[in-house]
Amino acid sequence: MAGGGIMLLIMSLPEGRRMARFVPFACKRRKLLLRSYVVPEGFPDSVTPSYVPYMTWRALKHFFGGAMGVFTTQTLLSSVGVARNKATPGAIAINWILKDGAGRVGKMLFARQGKKFDYDLKQLRFAGDLLMELGAGVELATAAAPHLFLPLACAANVAKNVGAVTSTSTRTPIYKAFAKGENIGDVTAKGECVGNIADLLGTGLSIMISKRNPSLVATFGLLSCGYVFSSYQEVRSVVLHTLNRARFNVAVESFLKTGRVTSLQKGNLNERILSFPWLKECPVVLGPRFKDAFQDAGSYLAIKPLFDREKYIVTYNHTKGKVYALLKDQAKSDDILKAAFHAHVLLHFIRSSSGGKNSSRKQGDAFSNSVPATTNLEAPIAASCKMVSASFEIFKSQASEQGWVMAESLLNPGRARLCHR
Repeated sequence: MAGGGIMLLIMSLPEGRRMARFVPFACKRRKLLLRSYVVPEGFPDSVTPSYVPYMTWRALKHFFGGAMGVFTTQTLLSSVGVARNKATPGAIAINWILKDGAGRVGKMLFARQGKKFDYDLKQLRFAGDLLMELGAGVELATAAAPHLFLPLACAANVAKNVGAVTSTSTRTPIYKAFAKGENIGDVTAKGECVGNIADLLGTGLSIMISKRNPSLVATFGLLSCGYVFSSYQEVRSVVLHTLNRARFNVAVESFLKTGRVTSLQKGNLNERILSFPWLKECPVVLGPRFKDAFQDAGSYLAIKPLFDREKYIVTYNHTKGKVYALLKDQAKSDDILKAAFHAHVLLHFIRSSSGGKNSSRKQGDAFSNSVPATTNLEAPIAASCKMVSASFEIFKSQASEQGWVMAESLLNPGRARLCHR
Protein backbone atom coordinates (compact mmCIF):
# COMPACT_ATOMS: atom_id res chain seq x y z
CA MET A 1 0.00 0.00 0.00
CA ALA A 2 2.82 2.36 0.85
CA GLY A 3 4.49 1.76 -2.53
CA GLY A 4 1.17 2.24 -4.38
CA GLY A 5 0.49 5.47 -2.47
CA ILE A 6 3.86 6.88 -3.45
CA MET A 7 3.26 6.01 -7.11
CA LEU A 8 -0.21 7.68 -7.04
CA LEU A 9 1.33 10.77 -5.47
CA ILE A 10 3.99 10.96 -8.16
CA MET A 11 1.47 10.43 -10.97
CA SER A 12 -0.75 13.21 -9.58
CA LEU A 13 2.05 15.75 -9.95
CA PRO A 14 2.42 17.86 -13.10
CA GLU A 15 4.63 16.23 -15.76
CA GLY A 16 7.55 18.65 -15.28
CA ARG A 17 7.67 18.20 -11.51
CA ARG A 18 7.17 14.44 -11.94
CA MET A 19 10.27 14.13 -14.15
CA ALA A 20 12.28 16.42 -11.86
CA ARG A 21 11.66 14.07 -8.94
CA PHE A 22 12.02 10.87 -10.94
CA VAL A 23 15.51 11.63 -12.37
CA PRO A 24 17.31 12.01 -8.97
CA PHE A 25 15.44 8.95 -7.74
CA ALA A 26 16.66 6.90 -10.74
CA CYS A 27 20.23 8.18 -10.34
CA LYS A 28 20.21 7.24 -6.68
CA ARG A 29 19.00 3.73 -7.52
CA ARG A 30 21.77 3.29 -10.11
CA LYS A 31 24.34 4.48 -7.59
CA LEU A 32 23.09 2.06 -4.96
CA LEU A 33 23.10 -0.75 -7.52
CA LEU A 34 26.72 0.01 -8.45
CA ARG A 35 27.77 0.14 -4.80
CA SER A 36 26.24 -3.28 -4.21
CA TYR A 37 28.69 -4.72 -6.74
CA VAL A 38 31.94 -2.97 -5.77
CA VAL A 39 31.89 -2.31 -2.01
CA PRO A 40 31.06 -4.61 0.94
CA GLU A 41 27.81 -4.17 2.82
CA GLY A 42 28.14 -1.57 5.55
CA PHE A 43 30.99 0.23 3.77
CA PRO A 44 33.04 2.11 4.98
CA ASP A 45 32.49 0.93 8.58
CA SER A 46 32.77 -2.76 7.64
CA VAL A 47 36.36 -2.52 6.35
CA THR A 48 39.67 -0.96 7.41
CA PRO A 49 40.82 2.40 5.97
CA SER A 50 43.44 0.72 3.76
CA TYR A 51 40.68 -1.00 1.75
CA VAL A 52 40.04 1.97 -0.56
CA PRO A 53 43.65 2.61 -1.68
CA TYR A 54 44.19 -1.12 -2.14
CA MET A 55 41.11 -1.48 -4.34
CA THR A 56 42.03 1.62 -6.32
CA TRP A 57 45.46 0.26 -7.21
CA ARG A 58 44.02 -3.22 -7.74
CA ALA A 59 41.54 -1.84 -10.29
CA LEU A 60 44.33 -0.03 -12.14
CA LYS A 61 46.47 -3.17 -12.17
CA HIS A 62 43.68 -5.26 -13.63
CA PHE A 63 42.90 -2.51 -16.14
CA PHE A 64 46.46 -2.62 -17.48
CA GLY A 65 46.47 -6.42 -17.28
CA GLY A 66 43.28 -6.71 -19.29
CA ALA A 67 44.64 -4.31 -21.90
CA MET A 68 47.84 -6.33 -22.26
CA GLY A 69 45.87 -9.55 -22.57
CA VAL A 70 44.43 -8.46 -25.93
CA PHE A 71 47.88 -7.90 -27.46
CA THR A 72 49.42 -11.08 -26.05
CA THR A 73 46.49 -13.24 -27.19
CA GLN A 74 46.57 -11.66 -30.64
CA THR A 75 50.31 -12.31 -30.86
CA LEU A 76 49.99 -15.94 -29.75
CA LEU A 77 47.24 -16.66 -32.27
CA SER A 78 49.25 -15.09 -35.04
CA SER A 79 52.41 -16.97 -34.08
CA VAL A 80 50.73 -20.37 -33.80
CA GLY A 81 49.46 -20.05 -37.34
CA VAL A 82 45.79 -19.10 -37.03
CA ALA A 83 46.26 -15.75 -38.75
CA ARG A 84 48.88 -16.82 -41.33
CA ASN A 85 47.64 -20.33 -42.03
CA LYS A 86 51.13 -21.76 -41.56
CA ALA A 87 49.98 -24.81 -39.65
CA THR A 88 47.20 -27.36 -39.84
CA PRO A 89 44.33 -27.04 -37.36
CA GLY A 90 45.44 -30.26 -35.66
CA ALA A 91 48.98 -28.99 -35.08
CA ILE A 92 47.64 -25.69 -33.80
CA ALA A 93 45.39 -27.44 -31.29
CA ILE A 94 48.20 -29.71 -30.08
CA ASN A 95 50.61 -26.79 -29.61
CA TRP A 96 47.96 -24.83 -27.69
CA ILE A 97 47.18 -27.79 -25.43
CA LEU A 98 50.88 -28.46 -24.77
CA LYS A 99 51.60 -24.88 -23.72
CA ASP A 100 48.56 -24.88 -21.40
CA GLY A 101 49.64 -28.21 -19.96
CA ALA A 102 53.12 -26.88 -19.23
CA GLY A 103 51.55 -23.99 -17.32
CA ARG A 104 49.50 -26.36 -15.18
CA VAL A 105 52.59 -28.43 -14.34
CA GLY A 106 54.42 -25.27 -13.25
CA LYS A 107 51.45 -24.30 -11.11
CA MET A 108 51.45 -27.65 -9.33
CA LEU A 109 55.20 -27.62 -8.70
CA PHE A 110 55.16 -24.11 -7.24
CA ALA A 111 52.29 -24.96 -4.88
CA ARG A 112 54.78 -26.81 -2.65
CA GLN A 113 56.04 -23.44 -1.36
CA GLY A 114 53.10 -23.60 1.07
CA LYS A 115 53.83 -21.68 4.26
CA LYS A 116 56.07 -19.15 2.48
CA PHE A 117 52.89 -17.55 1.15
CA ASP A 118 52.09 -16.59 4.76
CA TYR A 119 55.62 -15.57 5.79
CA ASP A 120 56.39 -13.17 2.93
CA LEU A 121 52.94 -12.42 1.58
CA LYS A 122 53.62 -9.01 0.04
CA GLN A 123 57.00 -9.97 -1.37
CA LEU A 124 55.66 -13.09 -3.07
CA ARG A 125 52.55 -11.28 -4.32
CA PHE A 126 54.66 -8.64 -6.05
CA ALA A 127 57.08 -11.27 -7.35
CA GLY A 128 54.10 -13.16 -8.78
CA ASP A 129 52.95 -10.05 -10.65
CA LEU A 130 56.47 -9.60 -12.02
CA LEU A 131 56.31 -13.19 -13.27
CA MET A 132 53.00 -12.39 -14.96
CA GLU A 133 54.72 -9.53 -16.78
CA LEU A 134 57.65 -11.74 -17.71
CA GLY A 135 55.24 -14.29 -19.12
CA ALA A 136 53.45 -11.63 -21.15
CA GLY A 137 56.79 -10.40 -22.51
CA VAL A 138 57.78 -13.92 -23.58
CA GLU A 139 54.40 -14.36 -25.28
CA LEU A 140 55.02 -11.20 -27.30
CA ALA A 141 58.45 -12.55 -28.24
CA THR A 142 56.72 -15.32 -30.21
CA ALA A 143 55.89 -12.69 -32.82
CA ALA A 144 59.61 -12.29 -33.55
CA ALA A 145 60.27 -16.05 -33.55
CA PRO A 146 57.08 -17.90 -34.55
CA HIS A 147 59.11 -21.06 -35.26
CA LEU A 148 59.88 -21.16 -31.52
CA PHE A 149 56.25 -20.84 -30.55
CA LEU A 150 56.00 -24.00 -28.48
CA PRO A 151 59.05 -23.52 -26.17
CA LEU A 152 58.37 -19.80 -25.76
CA ALA A 153 54.65 -20.26 -25.13
CA CYS A 154 55.32 -23.06 -22.64
CA ALA A 155 57.84 -20.92 -20.74
CA ALA A 156 55.45 -17.98 -20.73
CA ASN A 157 52.56 -20.10 -19.48
CA VAL A 158 54.67 -21.59 -16.69
CA ALA A 159 55.62 -18.09 -15.51
CA LYS A 160 52.03 -16.82 -15.69
CA ASN A 161 50.59 -19.84 -13.89
CA VAL A 162 53.15 -19.53 -11.10
CA GLY A 163 52.12 -15.89 -10.78
CA ALA A 164 48.46 -16.98 -10.70
CA VAL A 165 49.17 -19.45 -7.88
CA THR A 166 50.86 -16.69 -5.90
CA SER A 167 47.95 -14.32 -6.43
CA THR A 168 45.38 -16.93 -5.40
CA SER A 169 47.34 -18.08 -2.34
CA THR A 170 47.87 -14.56 -0.97
CA ARG A 171 44.35 -13.30 -1.71
CA THR A 172 42.58 -14.54 1.42
CA PRO A 173 45.11 -13.18 4.00
CA ILE A 174 44.96 -9.77 2.33
CA TYR A 175 41.17 -9.63 2.31
CA LYS A 176 41.17 -10.88 5.90
CA ALA A 177 43.23 -7.85 6.87
CA PHE A 178 40.50 -5.57 5.51
CA ALA A 179 37.49 -7.27 7.10
CA LYS A 180 36.41 -5.85 10.45
CA GLY A 181 33.93 -8.59 11.22
CA GLU A 182 32.78 -11.91 9.82
CA ASN A 183 32.52 -10.47 6.31
CA ILE A 184 35.57 -11.95 4.58
CA GLY A 185 33.38 -13.58 1.95
CA ASP A 186 31.69 -10.26 1.14
CA VAL A 187 35.02 -8.41 0.98
CA THR A 188 36.50 -11.11 -1.26
CA ALA A 189 33.51 -11.14 -3.62
CA LYS A 190 33.53 -7.35 -4.03
CA GLY A 191 37.27 -7.27 -4.50
CA GLU A 192 37.12 -9.84 -7.29
CA CYS A 193 34.23 -7.96 -8.88
CA VAL A 194 36.27 -4.75 -8.94
CA GLY A 195 39.13 -6.63 -10.60
CA ASN A 196 36.83 -8.15 -13.24
CA ILE A 197 35.18 -4.81 -14.07
CA ALA A 198 38.57 -3.14 -14.49
CA ASP A 199 39.81 -6.07 -16.57
CA LEU A 200 36.83 -5.78 -18.92
CA LEU A 201 37.31 -2.02 -19.28
CA GLY A 202 40.98 -2.53 -20.10
CA THR A 203 40.13 -5.25 -22.60
CA GLY A 204 37.55 -3.04 -24.35
CA LEU A 205 39.93 -0.09 -24.60
CA SER A 206 42.72 -2.30 -25.88
CA ILE A 207 40.49 -3.78 -28.60
CA MET A 208 39.75 -0.26 -29.88
CA ILE A 209 43.44 0.66 -29.77
CA SER A 210 44.54 -2.54 -31.53
CA LYS A 211 42.41 -1.64 -34.58
CA ARG A 212 44.81 1.23 -35.26
CA ASN A 213 47.82 -1.14 -35.35
CA PRO A 214 49.98 0.67 -32.76
CA SER A 215 53.63 -0.19 -32.12
CA LEU A 216 53.60 -3.50 -30.22
CA VAL A 217 56.79 -2.79 -28.28
CA ALA A 218 55.84 0.76 -27.29
CA THR A 219 52.30 -0.24 -26.30
CA PHE A 220 53.51 -3.19 -24.24
CA GLY A 221 56.17 -1.05 -22.55
CA LEU A 222 53.61 1.57 -21.52
CA LEU A 223 51.05 -0.94 -20.29
CA SER A 224 53.71 -3.00 -18.52
CA CYS A 225 55.02 0.02 -16.60
CA GLY A 226 51.49 0.86 -15.52
CA TYR A 227 50.87 -2.72 -14.43
CA VAL A 228 54.08 -3.05 -12.39
CA PHE A 229 53.68 0.36 -10.74
CA SER A 230 50.05 -0.35 -9.82
CA SER A 231 51.00 -3.79 -8.50
CA TYR A 232 53.72 -2.31 -6.28
CA GLN A 233 51.39 0.35 -4.88
CA GLU A 234 48.62 -2.23 -4.41
CA VAL A 235 50.82 -4.46 -2.26
CA ARG A 236 52.36 -1.53 -0.43
CA SER A 237 48.93 -0.22 0.62
CA VAL A 238 48.08 -3.41 2.54
CA VAL A 239 48.35 -3.03 6.33
CA LEU A 240 49.03 -6.36 8.05
CA HIS A 241 49.09 -6.82 11.82
CA THR A 242 51.49 -9.76 11.96
CA LEU A 243 55.27 -9.51 12.08
CA ASN A 244 57.19 -11.22 9.33
CA ARG A 245 60.94 -10.68 9.01
CA ALA A 246 60.67 -7.50 6.95
CA ARG A 247 58.18 -5.79 9.28
CA PHE A 248 59.99 -7.14 12.35
CA ASN A 249 63.22 -5.52 11.12
CA VAL A 250 61.43 -2.17 10.77
CA ALA A 251 59.83 -2.44 14.24
CA VAL A 252 63.06 -3.44 16.04
CA GLU A 253 65.22 -0.85 14.28
CA SER A 254 62.72 1.85 15.23
CA PHE A 255 62.76 0.65 18.84
CA LEU A 256 66.56 0.56 19.05
CA LYS A 257 66.99 3.98 17.46
CA THR A 258 64.11 5.92 19.03
CA GLY A 259 62.96 3.81 21.97
CA ARG A 260 59.50 3.48 20.39
CA VAL A 261 57.99 0.75 18.22
CA THR A 262 56.75 2.01 14.87
CA SER A 263 53.03 2.10 14.16
CA LEU A 264 51.21 -0.41 11.97
CA GLN A 265 50.92 2.05 9.10
CA LYS A 266 54.58 3.12 9.15
CA GLY A 267 55.82 -0.41 9.72
CA ASN A 268 53.93 -1.68 6.67
CA LEU A 269 54.83 1.37 4.61
CA ASN A 270 58.56 0.94 5.30
CA GLU A 271 58.53 -2.81 4.72
CA ARG A 272 60.82 -3.88 1.90
CA ILE A 273 58.64 -5.30 -0.88
CA LEU A 274 61.13 -6.08 -3.62
CA SER A 275 63.51 -8.80 -2.47
CA PHE A 276 65.27 -11.63 -4.20
CA PRO A 277 65.37 -14.94 -2.28
CA TRP A 278 68.60 -16.05 -3.91
CA LEU A 279 70.47 -13.00 -2.57
CA LYS A 280 71.53 -13.64 1.02
CA GLU A 281 71.44 -10.00 2.08
CA CYS A 282 69.91 -10.41 5.53
CA PRO A 283 72.56 -9.95 8.26
CA VAL A 284 70.46 -11.97 10.76
CA VAL A 285 70.01 -15.73 10.32
CA LEU A 286 67.30 -17.31 12.47
CA GLY A 287 67.48 -21.06 13.14
CA PRO A 288 70.75 -21.87 11.30
CA ARG A 289 72.82 -25.03 11.44
CA PHE A 290 75.55 -25.24 14.07
CA LYS A 291 78.41 -25.36 11.54
CA ASP A 292 77.21 -22.14 9.90
CA ALA A 293 77.14 -20.20 13.17
CA PHE A 294 80.33 -21.45 14.83
CA GLN A 295 83.77 -22.01 13.35
CA ASP A 296 84.77 -24.39 16.13
CA ALA A 297 83.47 -25.90 19.36
CA GLY A 298 85.57 -23.52 21.46
CA SER A 299 83.64 -20.45 20.28
CA TYR A 300 80.41 -22.20 21.22
CA LEU A 301 81.61 -23.21 24.69
CA ALA A 302 82.83 -19.66 25.37
CA ILE A 303 79.36 -18.08 25.09
CA LYS A 304 77.17 -21.04 26.04
CA PRO A 305 76.96 -20.09 29.79
CA LEU A 306 75.41 -16.73 28.83
CA PHE A 307 72.35 -18.54 27.41
CA ASP A 308 71.80 -21.33 29.94
CA ARG A 309 68.43 -19.86 30.92
CA GLU A 310 67.33 -19.12 27.36
CA LYS A 311 65.93 -21.39 24.66
CA TYR A 312 68.34 -19.99 22.10
CA ILE A 313 71.96 -18.90 21.56
CA VAL A 314 73.00 -15.79 19.66
CA THR A 315 76.46 -15.33 18.18
CA TYR A 316 78.33 -13.41 15.50
CA ASN A 317 80.46 -15.04 12.81
CA HIS A 318 83.05 -12.45 11.82
CA THR A 319 84.15 -14.39 8.71
CA LYS A 320 80.62 -14.20 7.24
CA GLY A 321 79.62 -10.87 8.75
CA LYS A 322 76.30 -12.19 10.07
CA VAL A 323 74.54 -12.67 13.39
CA TYR A 324 73.19 -16.17 14.00
CA ALA A 325 70.36 -17.05 16.38
CA LEU A 326 70.41 -20.80 17.08
CA LEU A 327 67.23 -22.27 18.54
CA LYS A 328 67.14 -25.02 21.14
CA ASP A 329 64.73 -27.89 20.68
CA GLN A 330 62.46 -26.58 23.48
CA ALA A 331 62.03 -23.18 21.79
CA LYS A 332 58.43 -21.98 21.43
CA SER A 333 56.94 -19.08 19.50
CA ASP A 334 57.84 -16.48 22.15
CA ASP A 335 61.40 -17.85 22.37
CA ILE A 336 61.80 -17.49 18.60
CA LEU A 337 60.59 -13.90 18.81
CA LYS A 338 63.03 -13.17 21.64
CA ALA A 339 65.90 -14.83 19.75
CA ALA A 340 65.22 -12.66 16.70
CA PHE A 341 65.04 -9.55 18.89
CA HIS A 342 68.32 -10.50 20.61
CA ALA A 343 70.00 -11.04 17.25
CA HIS A 344 69.06 -7.53 16.14
CA VAL A 345 70.29 -6.07 19.43
CA LEU A 346 73.66 -7.82 18.99
CA LEU A 347 73.85 -6.58 15.41
CA HIS A 348 73.12 -3.07 16.69
CA PHE A 349 76.03 -3.36 19.17
CA ILE A 350 78.43 -4.59 16.48
CA ARG A 351 77.40 -1.90 14.02
CA SER A 352 77.78 0.78 16.68
CA SER A 353 81.28 -0.43 17.57
CA SER A 354 82.40 -0.65 13.92
CA GLY A 355 80.58 2.45 12.68
CA GLY A 356 78.86 0.38 9.97
CA LYS A 357 75.60 1.39 8.44
CA ASN A 358 74.77 -1.36 5.99
CA SER A 359 74.26 -5.09 6.16
CA SER A 360 76.00 -6.18 2.98
CA ARG A 361 78.96 -8.54 2.76
CA LYS A 362 81.40 -5.62 2.57
CA GLN A 363 80.06 -4.37 5.86
CA GLY A 364 80.49 -7.86 7.22
CA ASP A 365 84.18 -7.66 6.32
CA ALA A 366 84.35 -4.30 8.09
CA PHE A 367 82.80 -5.86 11.18
CA SER A 368 85.38 -8.63 11.15
CA ASN A 369 88.16 -6.04 11.44
CA SER A 370 86.55 -4.59 14.55
CA VAL A 371 85.75 -8.01 16.06
CA PRO A 372 88.77 -10.12 15.08
CA ALA A 373 88.71 -12.82 17.73
CA THR A 374 86.16 -15.03 19.44
CA THR A 375 87.20 -13.86 22.89
CA ASN A 376 86.35 -10.28 21.96
CA LEU A 377 82.81 -11.37 21.17
CA GLU A 378 82.00 -12.22 24.76
CA ALA A 379 81.79 -8.55 25.82
CA PRO A 380 79.24 -7.38 23.19
CA ILE A 381 77.23 -10.59 23.56
CA ALA A 382 77.13 -10.19 27.36
CA ALA A 383 76.10 -6.54 26.93
CA SER A 384 73.36 -7.55 24.50
CA CYS A 385 72.07 -10.12 27.01
CA LYS A 386 71.66 -7.40 29.63
CA MET A 387 69.89 -5.09 27.21
CA VAL A 388 67.52 -7.83 26.00
CA SER A 389 66.71 -8.80 29.59
CA ALA A 390 65.74 -5.21 30.35
CA SER A 391 64.00 -4.24 27.10
CA PHE A 392 62.36 -7.27 25.46
CA GLU A 393 59.15 -7.08 27.51
CA ILE A 394 59.01 -3.33 26.90
CA PHE A 395 59.33 -3.97 23.16
CA LYS A 396 56.52 -6.52 23.25
CA SER A 397 54.27 -4.22 25.27
CA GLN A 398 54.80 -1.25 22.95
CA ALA A 399 54.29 -3.41 19.88
CA SER A 400 50.98 -4.68 21.25
CA GLU A 401 49.88 -1.12 21.98
CA GLN A 402 50.59 -0.19 18.37
CA GLY A 403 48.38 -3.03 17.17
CA TRP A 404 51.00 -5.63 16.24
CA VAL A 405 49.93 -9.22 16.92
CA MET A 406 52.73 -10.65 19.07
CA ALA A 407 51.17 -14.06 19.66
CA GLU A 408 51.51 -14.99 15.98
CA SER A 409 54.85 -14.13 14.42
CA LEU A 410 55.79 -15.14 10.87
CA LEU A 411 59.58 -15.00 11.21
CA ASN A 412 60.12 -18.24 9.26
CA PRO A 413 63.05 -19.71 11.24
CA GLY A 414 65.20 -22.50 9.88
CA ARG A 415 64.47 -26.05 10.95
CA ALA A 416 67.79 -26.74 12.67
CA ARG A 417 67.64 -27.05 16.48
CA LEU A 418 70.18 -27.54 19.26
CA CYS A 419 69.47 -30.74 21.18
CA HIS A 420 70.47 -31.10 24.85
CA ARG A 421 70.77 -34.45 26.60
